[in-house]
Amino acid sequence: MANLKEVRTRIESVNSTKQITSAMKMVAASKLRKSQNAILALRPYAEKFSEIMRNITNGIDSDVSSVYAEERPVERVLIIPISSNKGLCGVFNANVIRSTINLINEEFKDFLESQRLDILCVGSKVEETLKFKKMPVVGNESSLLDNLTYEKAALFAEQLMQMFIEKKYDKIVFVYNQFKNAATQILVTEQFLPINTGTGTSAGTGAGAGMSAGTGVEYIFQPNKEDIYGEMVPKSLKMQVYKILLDSFTSEQGARMLSMTQATDNATELLKELNLTYNKARQSAITNELVEIVSGADAQKN
Repeated sequence: MANLKEVRTRIESVNSTKQITSAMKMVAASKLRKSQNAILALRPYAEKFSEIMRNITNGIDSDVSSVYAEERPVERVLIIPISSNKGLCGVFNANVIRSTINLINEEFKDFLESQRLDILCVGSKVEETLKFKKMPVVGNESSLLDNLTYEKAALFAEQLMQMFIEKKYDKIVFVYNQFKNAATQILVTEQFLPINTGTGTSAGTGAGAGMSAGTGVEYIFQPNKEDIYGEMVPKSLKMQVYKILLDSFTSEQGARMLSMTQATDNATELLKELNLTYNKARQSAITNELVEIVSGADAQKN
């Protein structure tokens, strides 16, 4: 039977841990509620914006294009895995790390061996592991996850777009967790640049009109198609980066809330077992004391 003091010390330790995990669960739940509302509100806008972009792309003249859609020989690749800055969120970070390594081994192994691949991490956890594995990590934008805003995401997107324009990288790919619900995150590998503009020719009449092929949607461009398209593409890319970061952040909070819920439940079960063990040990100690008292009384009688 365990010593009463040892059991009592362990009960206090587990109870303290339970209080911490319970508090972390409530903090994660609060952050999840806020970020979930944000991503669910953003998705319809982002999807409609993408739909309009596809329709416009399919409806404009073939000579109207974007520098961000330039297809060129891929000489250098940038992979951007997104993790968290903190742990205690289950397999959230491990999945991103594993998916990033698998992507490199399956699609970009030649680029890695010829030192034509770079990794720009978002989140300290993925950076620590990939550096330990001697991967070509060139930087970390972990500050993006602290008080995430559209302005910070847009600035980050502009930096990536400038790298592509300057031909520092010919392909940029994100690896992140897409939020489905509090218990489910979907690992996504998404090409950021070059963008896929699709194909199609203008079916509109007049210099300022265009109809999306196969959709029956007609757009009137003011002042002209080139200016409108050139303005919308950067906005679309900035929106894409913001959505990716917000998806990942929301997924992180969902994973952490679930992980802390399980940890709290496990601590509760362990406390029940420890209290039962403590009561048995206490009862045994009391019984032994009674036996000693009775034995001593009998000895005095004799």
